[in-house]
Amino acid sequence: MTVSNQHQKKTQDLSGSAFQDESQDKSTLPLILAGPVLRRCDAQSITVWMMTTEKLVGQFELFHATEEAAFFQAALTAEQQMQVGRSAWVVMAQFKGQFPLDCELAYEIQTQQGPLSALMPELCYPGEKRLSLMIKSRADYIQHGSCRNPHFPGKDSLVAADNKVASLAVEERPALLMMSGDQIYADHVAGPTLDAISQVIDLLGLPDEDFPDAAYASLSALRGSDHQLYGRDQILPVHEDTGNWLSDTRGFNWLPQRRRPVFSSNDCENHLIGLSEFLAMYLLVWSPQVWRLVDHGRLAEQGFQCGTQVLAEKWQQLWQREKTEIDGFISGLTQVQRLMAHIPTYMIFDDHDVTDDWNLTVGWEQAVYQHAFSRRIIGNSLFGYWLCQGWGNDPSQFDERFMTLSRAFFAQPTEENHDAMISLLYDFEHWHYEIATQPKIMVLDTRTRRWRSESKMNKPSGLMDWEALTEMQQALMHEPAVIIVSPAPMFGVKFIEALQRIMTWLGKPLMVDAENWMAHPGAANTLLSIFTHTKTPTNFVILSGDVHYSFAYDIKLRFRRNSPHIYQITASGIKNTFPEKLLRFCERMDRLLYTPSSPLNWLTKRKRMKIEKRDPDTPGHGRLVNTSCIGELWMNEAGQPERIAILTAEGKTISFPPTRLESKRLAKTEEKLSSGS
Repeated sequence: MTVSNQHQKKTQDLSGSAFQDESQDKSTLPLILAGPVLRRCDAQSITVWMMTTEKLVGQFELFHATEEAAFFQAALTAEQQMQVGRSAWVVMAQFKGQFPLDCELAYEIQTQQGPLSALMPELCYPGEKRLSLMIKSRADYIQHGSCRNPHFPGKDSLVAADNKVASLAVEERPALLMMSGDQIYADHVAGPTLDAISQVIDLLGLPDEDFPDAAYASLSALRGSDHQLYGRDQILPVHEDTGNWLSDTRGFNWLPQRRRPVFSSNDCENHLIGLSEFLAMYLLVWSPQVWRLVDHGRLAEQGFQCGTQVLAEKWQQLWQREKTEIDGFISGLTQVQRLMAHIPTYMIFDDHDVTDDWNLTVGWEQAVYQHAFSRRIIGNSLFGYWLCQGWGNDPSQFDERFMTLSRAFFAQPTEENHDAMISLLYDFEHWHYEIATQPKIMVLDTRTRRWRSESKMNKPSGLMDWEALTEMQQALMHEPAVIIVSPAPMFGVKFIEALQRIMTWLGKPLMVDAENWMAHPGAANTLLSIFTHTKTPTNFVILSGDVHYSFAYDIKLRFRRNSPHIYQITASGIKNTFPEKLLRFCERMDRLLYTPSSPLNWLTKRKRMKIEKRDPDTPGHGRLVNTSCIGELWMNEAGQPERIAILTAEGKTISFPPTRLESKRLAKTEEKLSSGS
């Protein structure tokens, strides 16, 4: 019997519950572990996500801002809650009704321990006695960003976003916060964070699991091993290199085969593996409460003992540097929690929510999904994503199968129940969603419905396949304006894309993250055809992140009088940046080689597009802004960007003013809007 099976036998009673071990005194745990996070909010529903240490008993109350009596009340039900550990519940409560738009509201959650505003008064903004909310009909002001690495050197831009929101009247606050990828870094976890994750698993009684075809039979066995910290890269699945994938021997197949890690991240020494680790990670990136329950400095106090060994000196030094950054990250989490409790928040995955280069090539997919252990790791990441991110984007997309299979697993975490849930997640094809604001917002899944290369195993896949792009086009038809959320920019820096193309020719697409819309001919041509179709919107706004620098482009079709107006707006990362010297080199080369009149433009797939790059209001000539930030976008009633800016982690605003021609066009639009025509 494996360690995992012994654990299951010990903790399961006759009723089949896997969470009967009460070794942790619940009186020492706070009721609220994380949240509340406002998720999908519209005229028909309000959705709230939380994690708690007990099943919530109480009700949700909604108030007009100036009134003491609630005009809407709804009970918190068992169907809205899922026990995921001995002392851990995921609450995804969606309340249906007819809710007023564009007016100041407040909400309260009554619990068995009292009202939320009394339990957590730090969540209220100054001068407010309840949590405030406004459901806006128009996406007039959006905050957006991606790539939030907790231990990256620097401040957390979500703290700056909260400071900004705290200074605004409710009606002036963002309509929504869009987080467009890499909300966690599952493949690049700091040592102090992974140690805290292990403590959280024990503290909350999160489930153990058996690992198929792995060096360790179970998660508990791994957590007690010498590979627990800074050694997981040595136990991740490996791939027999045949010269077709990530190969130095491509074209030289007489050379010896090599065994390579299946996962391509350069920093996977602490890669998340078990489902419980993913759940704990989400708590630690969103919740100050959980950090107060753990001792994230204990490893140093214990002499860096890991398993039967002491960590090597280089890992001890890295741990100390990471802890310094993690301490700063923790200090801002109360404000992050407050921000997400007041602003409707939407999310979509990118690769680091799962693992670096997720589904980048056919060869990557075959290497990963044909190995039982790596398939389990990816499945666990999707399971955690669904519970903590995907579910709240649009709960109506997830049918009773999700509830039944997930509840079955947490009641009895057997391999059979685990695989059944993971198979459902792999087969699911509706991670994308729409938000019914004006203009309509379409959030794209660019990871699971890829246009796979048919010529070579190591060629980058298209970010969306033909069927997914066709569905997108149908959803765009006859819309006057639309906001598209694409984790990776649709229109990026041409020189960087050229470098990625060269590395792809050399058989190294993963080395440079060759993940851009132009990398796959079929996907690129289909996407560009959508923009040129006569029945698609007049105004396209594309919000992106991923690349760790920020920029804004105005794009039109060449040789067409009634061209749609396309705006590529990129803000990245929330807590991450690009290597400065490399970025400046790439920008100089892009300016040199791809000026508007350069003949090289006619060698790109975007030759039918005229791209004008906006200059930020910063000293110098750089158009790529390299700083941690949150993006800010203000829209006029016609669906055009009225103002584009980023709010840096230090609280400074950097704007991207419109070009001269765009300023004239905006002035004409404003004149038409004011005259009512």
